[in-house]
Amino acid sequence: MAYILIPLFVIAVAGIGSWFTSQGMSWYHTLHFPAITPSGAFIGGVWTILFILLTVAAILYWQKSRDEERASFLALFILNGVLNTFWSYLFFYSHNIAGAFIEVWFLNLTVLLLIITLWRRYRAAAYLLIPYLVWVSFATYLNWLILRLN
Repeated sequence: MAYILIPLFVIAVAGIGSWFTSQGMSWYHTLHFPAITPSGAFIGGVWTILFILLTVAAILYWQKSRDEERASFLALFILNGVLNTFWSYLFFYSHNIAGAFIEVWFLNLTVLLLIITLWRRYRAAAYLLIPYLVWVSFATYLNWLILRLN
């Protein structure tokens, strides 16, 4: 069942986040950006890879974990997905750069907690999430720069 539900959840997170992003693109193009801002195509490619890694890591953990460990992992996994989508809502849909900047710190925290949780049971799965943490940390810095410029 996890082989179906985990990928479906990640696809839903990606799809909803993408929809919120697409709703704010005309506004987004009016902003001032730092020189380090990647292209939209690059950002989309990175997120595709990260969502694949997240899905694989979650399934690997699910296979190795005990039933009593799964509930807390699942709650954290879902919270991370909700926060991921909520950032897109705040930034792109609501045009709330400051709110998105505050929220992205909680997203960073959930990624770090996912890595710690996976590390205890299956380190290979935890390693798969390190690029996610690096990217969300970079996105936090970029969010801060955009906030300052606008």
